[in-house]
Amino acid sequence: MSDRRSEESSGDEPSSSSISDEVWEQFLQDTERDIRKSAPKEPSARAREVTERLKGRTGEPEGWRTGPAWQEMNGRAARRRRIWAVVGIPLAIAVAVVAMRPSVIPGDPFGSSSGSSSGSSSGADTATAPLPDETTAPTAPPSAVAPGTPTLAHPFAGSPALRWADGAAGIVLPKATALGAIPKDRVELALQQTRKLLVDGSLNPDVIAGGNPAAALSVLDPKQPGVLDNLKTSLRSPSRTHNPLFLFSRFDPKDVKQAGKVVKVRGRITFAKGKYQGVAVHADYTFVYPVVRAGAATDGSTEVARTIVRRVIEAELPDPTRYQVTAGRLTLLRYDEDAGNSVCGIDDGYLHPEFASRAATGTTAPTGPSVDPYDRSRDIGKEEACGTVSRT
Repeated sequence: MSDRRSEESSGDEPSSSSISDEVWEQFLQDTERDIRKSAPKEPSARAREVTERLKGRTGEPEGWRTGPAWQEMNGRAARRRRIWAVVGIPLAIAVAVVAMRPSVIPGDPFGSSSGSSSGSSSGADTATAPLPDETTAPTAPPSAVAPGTPTLAHPFAGSPALRWADGAAGIVLPKATALGAIPKDRVELALQQTRKLLVDGSLNPDVIAGGNPAAALSVLDPKQPGVLDNLKTSLRSPSRTHNPLFLFSRFDPKDVKQAGKVVKVRGRITFAKGKYQGVAVHADYTFVYPVVRAGAATDGSTEVARTIVRRVIEAELPDPTRYQVTAGRLTLLRYDEDAGNSVCGIDDGYLHPEFASRAATGTTAPTGPSVDPYDRSRDIGKEEACGTVSRT
C-alpha cells in the first residue's frame, strides 16, 4: 500500500525571486525524503489481517476436539473400518503458528499480498476459486487451508472441499472413444450408467435422507449372482455384513439433516477394455456432506458437522454376445468406501456424524492409524481397524 501523507503550507516560503528554481527544487526533494524516513509506517495488509483474525477468534477453532469417526468398507468382502477423528497438540501448535505467521503456508492461502489492498483481494479470490477437474491420480493430500468453523451460511469453511465442484457437476465424464471392436456408443453407455450409479447413490437428496436408491439399483445387472439381492437386503435389514453404506450415502432423517443443498465432489472416471470383453470403468470420488442435528431447529443450535465419504467403484459393461448378462446393465467388480466422521459400532445402514455438542453413543475405541479423509492419493479397502482422522 502506498504511503499517505498531508502537506500544509507554512506561509513563509521564499519567493522565486530570492532563491533559484534549481535550489528550491533540491530543497523540496530533501524535505520529502526526510518526511518519508520519519513518518510512522502503516501496518501491511498481511499484518492487519492477522491482527483482525486474532481479535475475532473466540473459543477453539473447529477440529480441536475429539469426536469424528472414520470407516472403510470393502463391498466384496464386506469389510469395514471406522476411524475417529482426534486432533491433538501437534495440530493445535500448527494452527497457532499459522495464525501468527501466515507466510509459512505455501500459496498464501489467506489471500494476503505484500503491500497492497488490491493484492489482498486477488489472493482471497485465488484461495476460493474452483479447482480444475481432476484428470490424474493425486500424489499427496490437499494443502492446509485457513482455519474456519463451518456454519449454516458457510458449511465448507476451513475445508479443502470449499474449492471442489458442487454436486453432480463434479462428476465429469471423459470423452468416449471406441476400444478396438467396442464401439464408441457402448463406451458412452458404460460411462453414463456409472455416473447414474454415483449421482443417485451419493448425491440424490432423497437417498441421502435415508431413501431408496432405485435409480442406482436400476443400472446393475440382476443376473450378477447375489449383488442386487444383497443390496436390497442391506436396505431392508441392514447389518454389519449387509450394509447399504457399502455403496450408498444415507443419513437417518431422525438424527441429522443436510446443511443446505450442496454436497462437494472431487474425483475422476477412467475407462479401458475389460476382462469380460466389455467396457471396464473405474470411478474414484470423494463426497463431503455438511449436516446439522435434526433437532437443531427446536433448540436453536447452529452447529454444522461434516462427513467425508470416498468411494472407489470398478464396474464393467460386458459383451452380451459372449456372456449371460443383461444388455446395458453394469456388472460390479469392486466397491470400497471410506467414511470420515461416522460413529463406530452402529450398523443400522446410516452414517452417524458426531457433533461437539452431544456425546457419541455406540462407539468403540480407536486402534488404527490416523488418516486424512481428504487425501485422495492413498489406497483404500485394505485397513479394517478403527483409527483417527486428522481433520473433517
